[in-house]
Amino acid sequence: MLTFAIAILTVSVGYFLAPTAMAPRLVMLALALFGVAGVFSLFAYAVGLIQFSSRIPRNDVTKLIADTTTEGLVVTKGDMQIVYANEAYMELCGARDPSGLQAVERLFSGPPEVSEAIYRLAQAARSGRAHVEDLRLSPPLTGAGAVGWYRIKVRPLPEAGQRATLWGVADVTSERQRQEGVFQELQHAIDFLDHAPAGFFSSTPDGAVSYMNKTLAGWLGYDLTQVGSGGASLSAIVANNGAALLAAVSGSPGEVCTEQIDLDLRCKNGRSLPVRLLHQVAFGQDGVAGASRTLVLNRTAGEKPEEGLRAAEVRFARFFNSTPMAIATLDAQGRVLDSNAAFAKLLPKAALHGKEGWSLLAGLSESDAQALRKAIEEAVEGKSDVKPVNVSFEEGAGPRSARFFASAAEDSGQKGATLYALDTTEQRKLQEEFAQSQKMNAVGQLAGGIAHDFNNMLTAIIGYSDLLLSNHRPTDPAFRDIRQIKETANRAAGLTRQLLAFSRRQTLRPQVLQLGDALSELQNLLRRIVGEKNELDLRQGRDLWFVKADLTQFEQVIINLVVNARDAMADTGGRVQIRTRNVTKDECAGFNEIHLVAADYVLVEVEDSGSGIPPEVMEKIFEPFFTTKEVGKGTGLGLSTVFGIVKQSGGFIFAQSEVGKGTVFRIFMPRFIPEEKEAPKPEAEAPKAAADYTGQGVILLVEDEDAVRSIGARSLKSRGFTVLEASTGLEALEVVEEVGGKIDLIVSDVVMPEMDGPAMFAELRKRGVTAKVIFVSGYAEEAFAKNLPEGDFGFLPKPFSIKQLIETVKSHMAAQGG
Repeated sequence: MLTFAIAILTVSVGYFLAPTAMAPRLVMLALALFGVAGVFSLFAYAVGLIQFSSRIPRNDVTKLIADTTTEGLVVTKGDMQIVYANEAYMELCGARDPSGLQAVERLFSGPPEVSEAIYRLAQAARSGRAHVEDLRLSPPLTGAGAVGWYRIKVRPLPEAGQRATLWGVADVTSERQRQEGVFQELQHAIDFLDHAPAGFFSSTPDGAVSYMNKTLAGWLGYDLTQVGSGGASLSAIVANNGAALLAAVSGSPGEVCTEQIDLDLRCKNGRSLPVRLLHQVAFGQDGVAGASRTLVLNRTAGEKPEEGLRAAEVRFARFFNSTPMAIATLDAQGRVLDSNAAFAKLLPKAALHGKEGWSLLAGLSESDAQALRKAIEEAVEGKSDVKPVNVSFEEGAGPRSARFFASAAEDSGQKGATLYALDTTEQRKLQEEFAQSQKMNAVGQLAGGIAHDFNNMLTAIIGYSDLLLSNHRPTDPAFRDIRQIKETANRAAGLTRQLLAFSRRQTLRPQVLQLGDALSELQNLLRRIVGEKNELDLRQGRDLWFVKADLTQFEQVIINLVVNARDAMADTGGRVQIRTRNVTKDECAGFNEIHLVAADYVLVEVEDSGSGIPPEVMEKIFEPFFTTKEVGKGTGLGLSTVFGIVKQSGGFIFAQSEVGKGTVFRIFMPRFIPEEKEAPKPEAEAPKAAADYTGQGVILLVEDEDAVRSIGARSLKSRGFTVLEASTGLEALEVVEEVGGKIDLIVSDVVMPEMDGPAMFAELRKRGVTAKVIFVSGYAEEAFAKNLPEGDFGFLPKPFSIKQLIETVKSHMAAQGG
């Protein structure tokens, strides 16, 4: 540029000094020379002979650092055009001047893995990204066969122009050798630990075994690849309740606690391995336990057993921790000094060996805590007649109960107590369920007896009402009153059916049903029941199985549940959802219902979005006469009736509720596979012929209730039958002897004094009387059928109308040929 400026200045001076005729020629010559110089400069710039730098002036200190660093540095521009290389890189290339330099892509070559790494670096350079690769190869500057490690880095230089890239090449062979040495030492340490003559494992606070050495895995018979790194748990490898004992180790924040524990481990083949554990747990500054480090010493006979007292001590420790009875030793202040595995499982908080005083009594009610404290104090004082104490407490999954026995103990002259405990949770549940079952059976027997006697009265009322209605015209003033009496008696009969359903003595007429069809036909009635304020949603499952149940009673179950759901949503309104689906035997366990027997069921769910049922009420909802409704708005028999019908049909019913969110009732009806003749078939409607209620034949009517016997006899006699009467079974036998057994049909009550109906039936068959028998009872046929001898008999449930009595008698007389 300086030369160019001097040339311009010279041309200007010559222009002014030259003669006038020479001046234009001088200017033309200068322009020609400048044009040639310009073309030459452009060509030199194009081929790279002339370069222009856009960087800031070079800092001598920075250049000195780059030139003297041990890491090879090279700057490239475009495609492998080297614009700078420090001394380390030139030495790596073996070049004495810049003309002998090679780009990194050409300098390093070798196996495919090296070429792939260089390719990734080149791609990063072209895309302007930073990247690092470690290469293992024989470098050019080392002899043949020498192996080295090189770390190559690449990053863009944005201030140096377009696609300027800085490459760094460092020899990391010594660093890699140190790493490999450390790794080898670690491998040796792991190998030493795996083949040590003692077992070792580490477990997390949640009971997962994070590490196990090969020695312990061999003792237990496990494959190390499956359990060596998190594939096992303490509950799987520690026998009995030993896992709870290990989890009971406690300590202060920052403390490292080590305990010696003798117990049994569980081998894969089920055998026990007696061991001594040196169990160490480190606690963080927040008091949370970390992973354990546990040394395992084999105590089997083949591992040099100790002699005498020491061997006995080891055996006792094993038995102490293996016994199913919870045992703990207490000091004079009632603090837990030592406990076995069963005690740690029953009361893990009390087994933490803390020094918080009466920690054993934490979580107990005031009365239970006081009783247990008194028993422990009496034991510490040396009393021998300390009474056992039953306590309840909250621990783990829910409420539990235990029976504690306290006895005096003394250690090194210090008084204390030994506490024994038996877990009575399951026993207590069984006792409560048995007591509840006895109470329900007693109430059921009472309700059934009342319903039976009440049915006799209703039968008489309905019968006499029928007689009065037959003697009065509809236009008579008394006709309406008599009909009202009969309708009231029929409503009272419905109440007795509820009592019998609760006592499971209701008369059912089971038939093969498709519950989906039954619910579809019932949904219009259900929509009227829920009202306009609420919504009814019926969701049917596909291909529902058949069930066998009484259709009328099943409809009553659904109606009762829907009515209760509507009442639960009376204030806010909501939705009642009825769902049906099949439940296979394998799916039963998913409902977590203890009393649900695994089988195939058709499930009917009735769910509402109402106020829900509190837990204290949930326990009593199926009890008779229990209701939360106002006086006069509920009898308390709705859900007990539902329970009785479902149970009598062989099914199960369960309720689940959450306060404020709603309730769902689940009904499990057992699947029924009908034979071809039992399959439900559409019934063709046939024209009804006029009924003929007249007949002839000798009928023996046996009934201990005078009113029922009287109305039955009058009704049958008025239809042309000859009726013989008897008030007891013995009297009926006498009547049969008097007529010489010439009886066409016997209509008998089941429950009678002196001799009941089934006993009379058996005696008649012994005497050769073959007349067919119709039993009449307020109980279900199934309630007494098992007491009947073999034979053909009919059944008529009470209360019945005169029409039902005549129709039953006529059908059996026709079947007998009378």
